[in-house]
Amino acid sequence: MYLVLVGVALIVMNLAGIGPVAAWNWEVFGDLWKFLLPFALAAIWWAWADKSGLNKRREMEKMEKRKRDRRQENLANLGMDIRARRKPQDRR
Repeated sequence: MYLVLVGVALIVMNLAGIGPVAAWNWEVFGDLWKFLLPFALAAIWWAWADKSGLNKRREMEKMEKRKRDRRQENLANLGMDIRARRKPQDRR
């Protein structure tokens, strides 16, 4: 995502005439590669992240954290401790 933001920032800076990016031209054999490089790197990163399973692992970790948090909240609402051990009852 950061690489896409860098690419968009370069384009905006060029169109607004800000800094040294304002002098870059849009010709095919000129400086066009400088504008396209962040987008190409972002595409490569996303392809690698999907292929390596990084995105899936992160999503599974998020789901496990939500599940743990929901369980702890439910136990707290029931008045039980976090480890879900029963408190000994007084038998008379």
